[in-house]
Amino acid sequence: MAASPNLGVPVAPPVLSPRQVALILFALAMGGFAIGTSEFVVMGLISEIARGLGVTEPQVGHVISAYALGVVVGAPLLAILGAKLPRRTLLLALMGFYALGNVASALAPGYHSLMLARFVAGLPHGAYFGIAALVAARISPPEQRGAAVGRVMLGLSISLLVGNPLATWLGQNFGWRWSFAVVSVIALATVAMTMRVLPPGMHAPRPDALRELRDFNRKPVWLALGIGAIGFAGMFCVFSYLTPTLVHVTGVRESFVPFGLIAFGIGGIIGTLAGGWLFDRLQFRAAAVVLVWSVIVLLLFPLAAKSPWTVLPVVLAVGTMGALATVLQAHLMDVAAEAQTLAAASNHSAFNAANALGPWLGGMAITAGYGWTSTGFVGAATAVAGLLVFAWAWREQRPSRLALRECE
Repeated sequence: MAASPNLGVPVAPPVLSPRQVALILFALAMGGFAIGTSEFVVMGLISEIARGLGVTEPQVGHVISAYALGVVVGAPLLAILGAKLPRRTLLLALMGFYALGNVASALAPGYHSLMLARFVAGLPHGAYFGIAALVAARISPPEQRGAAVGRVMLGLSISLLVGNPLATWLGQNFGWRWSFAVVSVIALATVAMTMRVLPPGMHAPRPDALRELRDFNRKPVWLALGIGAIGFAGMFCVFSYLTPTLVHVTGVRESFVPFGLIAFGIGGIIGTLAGGWLFDRLQFRAAAVVLVWSVIVLLLFPLAAKSPWTVLPVVLAVGTMGALATVLQAHLMDVAAEAQTLAAASNHSAFNAANALGPWLGGMAITAGYGWTSTGFVGAATAVAGLLVFAWAWREQRPSRLALRECE
């Protein structure tokens, strides 16, 4: 039981039936589906947007980075500004704002206005996922927190399997602007469903702002965020330039690209579910497992990209790297103390720092003449760097692990 911030008496979350819990998780995942479709559709339409706006494909990579920067800025900022709001109200406001950001993206008249619109659209991304993860954990048994967070993140993974390929097909056949317009409709549908199924009273007690900032500004929190910001960049490095890699290296037509996106989406679903399963069994050690797997997969990508028969399985494997998001989201709940909301939202700032870092590093390698497949080697290097940050974080936790063993 937690103490009420107003009355100082214990409060508990509403008693919900399994059906209610399932509907709430579905509504939260629907928001993740809208966000994932919007976030990754630029990667599938990178050639169409470049032609439509008269810019180069690496320049469109900067549009991806603009969205990611919006997430980095918006996640902690909106988490702090919305601290006094009930979580239900904040979720509705964030998803409504997301719908508006995608309308602006669809109507952007030029390259620079599109970059601005994508930055604005990215602002509510991290705060939404952070609050949604906390709500999912609050309505679930303690031993199933990882799985509950994984189900919320599943919406993001399903968007890679279904939403992104469909949005890419829509953009290729009817114009890329329609993809953002459809995302706006899905976001508004999420608002409607969340209003219907999520009851009031989901706002957990919150400490004062200074207490939350103090607990947030601790080494275990920052190291966990550092693992995501650096170690996850490899996935975005490869995925951001997957379309031109398939066309120019694998030698397939652009009509083949949705199959690559579907393979990545299947991998994302596997990774999201595996991440929750791994965390419930290995706790923080699951991050190291995912990072080692990432290094192996990313090193294989340049070799596999030469044939359509080998590229799809490896692209699927790259998608499984998404397990790291679930693992770190759940881990932050253990180390953030009273900074739960701020840390949960900032996790997505970290991953979108990776989303900005990956395309930037990959674009530099491509522009320098190392070829489209150089993204695999660049990504593997970032995963190794993420492992080094994990090793640092693991060493920092050693005193608390020893104390726990002595108590046992």
